[in-house]
Amino acid sequence: MRILLRLLTGIVLLVAVLALGSFLLPREVAVARSVTIDAAPEAVFPHVNSLQKTEAWSPWMQRDPEVKLDYAGPEAGVGNKMTWASEDPQVGNGTQEITLSVENEKVETALDFGPMGTAKASFTLAAAGEGTEITWGFVTDTGYNPMARYMGMMMDRWVGADYETGLGNLKSLVEGG
Repeated sequence: MRILLRLLTGIVLLVAVLALGSFLLPREVAVARSVTIDAAPEAVFPHVNSLQKTEAWSPWMQRDPEVKLDYAGPEAGVGNKMTWASEDPQVGNGTQEITLSVENEKVETALDFGPMGTAKASFTLAAAGEGTEITWGFVTDTGYNPMARYMGMMMDRWVGADYETGLGNLKSLVEGG
């Protein structure tokens, strides 16, 4: 009986330490990747200012060609909205809407992954010689959820590789004409 009581006490202490330890982890999680594209910002901007155009280079569209997409609002710029639904857990379901669009400089979007939470994504364009350095960023607030904070530690590994793939696809698309 003592062994069982000690085991139970140990499990309770471990859970308590893990839960309290999660509050030492960052609440905000950020991921960013950059690439230089051999084209002017004017040539790159249209590909990130329209969610319809992201289909051509998005890493998630390649992962599930059967993803169901619906669009609303204008064809580009603020208010352009996309809803997606996929049975592939790496694609999932959600909505994305452009919330800020500064021509040839920046696009920001609001992401809603339903029960998985919300986030903000951005594309920042800067002239780099005769090309454009584009940075694709992602920020989310994990709140007070201990599990979300632990998962936040993995976000760079999970999302970063997809951002690199997507930026590589975008570079090929723009440079290929």
